[in-house]
Amino acid sequence: MCGIAGFTQFSGNMGNQQTLKQMGDSIYHRGPDAGREYIDDYVGLAHRRLAIIDLSEAGTQPMYSHDEKYVIAFNGEIYNFLALREALVEEGYPFKTHTDTEVILALYASHGENMLSMLNGMFAFALWDTTSKRLLIARDRMGKKPLYYLKTDTQFAFASELKALLTLPNVSREIRLDAVHDFFAYQYVPDPKTIFTDMHKLPPAHYMWVSQEGISIKQYWDVSFKQVSNKPQAKLTKELYDLATEKTCSRMVSDVPLGAFLSGGIDSSGVVAMMALNSDTPVKTCSIGFDEKRFNETEFAQIVADKYNTEHHEFTVHQNVKDNLEEIVGYFDEPFADPSLVPTYFVSQLARSQVTVAIAGDGGDEVFAGYEKYTTDAVENKLRQRFPETLRKSVFPKLANVFAKSEHPLFRKAKSLLTSLSLDPAMGFYITNSMIDDRLWQRLATPETKSKLGAYHPSEVTLEHYNKADGDDHLSKILYTDMKTYLPGGILVKVDRMSMAHSLEVRAPLLDKDVVEFSATLPSDLKYRDGEKKFILKEAFKPVLPDDILYRKKMGFSVPLATWLREEIKELTEDYLFNKAQGIQQYFDMDVVKQLWQQHQDGKADHSTVLWSMLMFQMWWFRYIQLTHTPKA
Repeated sequence: MCGIAGFTQFSGNMGNQQTLKQMGDSIYHRGPDAGREYIDDYVGLAHRRLAIIDLSEAGTQPMYSHDEKYVIAFNGEIYNFLALREALVEEGYPFKTHTDTEVILALYASHGENMLSMLNGMFAFALWDTTSKRLLIARDRMGKKPLYYLKTDTQFAFASELKALLTLPNVSREIRLDAVHDFFAYQYVPDPKTIFTDMHKLPPAHYMWVSQEGISIKQYWDVSFKQVSNKPQAKLTKELYDLATEKTCSRMVSDVPLGAFLSGGIDSSGVVAMMALNSDTPVKTCSIGFDEKRFNETEFAQIVADKYNTEHHEFTVHQNVKDNLEEIVGYFDEPFADPSLVPTYFVSQLARSQVTVAIAGDGGDEVFAGYEKYTTDAVENKLRQRFPETLRKSVFPKLANVFAKSEHPLFRKAKSLLTSLSLDPAMGFYITNSMIDDRLWQRLATPETKSKLGAYHPSEVTLEHYNKADGDDHLSKILYTDMKTYLPGGILVKVDRMSMAHSLEVRAPLLDKDVVEFSATLPSDLKYRDGEKKFILKEAFKPVLPDDILYRKKMGFSVPLATWLREEIKELTEDYLFNKAQGIQQYFDMDVVKQLWQQHQDGKADHSTVLWSMLMFQMWWFRYIQLTHTPKA
């Protein structure tokens, strides 16, 4: 795992080798083992290396092809590189290293951009073709590795993290208002937007060409739900077990110490089981716990650790949040508010004390329908079918307005349910996903904010992907939507930033393209059956996991957020919301913010989600906007 950065100079002078070094140094944490720069009249590339495969100097980047026609800066791992390398050797390519990086160079020499379909892995890279004077930038299918770019009439630059782009001179930090609304709806800024007007994310499974003629962006892969398998359930279950085993084993190739995250959930427990059954030595496992029992999964992790005799390590988050939160948030260069960023930071820290590579169960929920929201959505769709559309759309909104007048939890749930039922299934799924309802946004947002946003609504993000999905049923469409939004924008950003904060590589076998494509062919009732989430994944893991793991109530990677805001981080939050409030003051009515805060402190309502989002926004604003505009003494 590494960090990459660079720029082109087709439209104007972007800098020199020192500029590249500053970009690279800003993301040093992604690759502390080595660093180097490349620059010519057209392109500059910077690389910071976390050595995983071929630890020799030969693996240092930017790397040249054998004939020096091509130069690459690469972040990630290619899991099928050995098979690809073998075929390229037979074709006569004269390899100088044993790295997967050189395999990409060799593939490009033989296949050009078509080589992207041959790569199985997680990656973001920039490959400079000195002969055609074109820069190829690409990102992996699921979006495990990040790629940001800056584009104006006179500037083009790219990097693994926004902070590298922000080192460049004369870069605008103008904030994109629709991205602010998106953030409070989703707790992240969805692709391809960023919080900044002139900066963007290259979407997963896309590549771009950059040349004197300009920029073109294309998609090279998508997951399709159109072809549904008619194989017997038993055969599909066996195929899934074999596939999960194969993809886990392929991620155990490493020249440095390797272990696993173990939460005690189905996904991470299944991955640990696959590892243990295919390893000659005990697997190193790491878990995070909390003092509040309803958020603590360590007892379940211990069951799996005991069953497979792993070398198990635990860390309990006691009073560590307040002391570490500002540092943790600093690793996100735009607002990000998934509360599980806190335990992910600590479990990454724990894992890095033992290993350099950790294997995780990420993706199981999106690929095999594991979230509780899928149950909520299924129940709502059944209810929709019981009421005439005219009744739902005319009467339910009025009833929702009645319930909205109370802060009682049951009334709030009734209001949310009635609102969702009044909408079609796609918009209902947005309501299920959204972290702030329209009524609260309308109370919070200032008249100026609402005027500038005009007709924009964050549901556009969800609806765009829902309507693009080619599956015939609703579950396929919402799984596709989550794979395109919540997975790359939320889950994978969190894991990447928190693991890279500790120079730890994380691999996710359940997000292998073959697993994703296989799952997309499964009938929906094998993923979600009569309220049973991840049905076929549980069937596949039955031989290796006890029922206490397979059929316990899902907890998720949750945190005691409401309690934190009333106790441990209360003073910190008050300071940011009301003493450093320049950020949210730009968009929100502070009297309403104070009302929400007081209601939460008095226990009259649980506003933890929106208050936490405000705190995360404020912490980001203070570091990335306010401090940059404060004159130095």
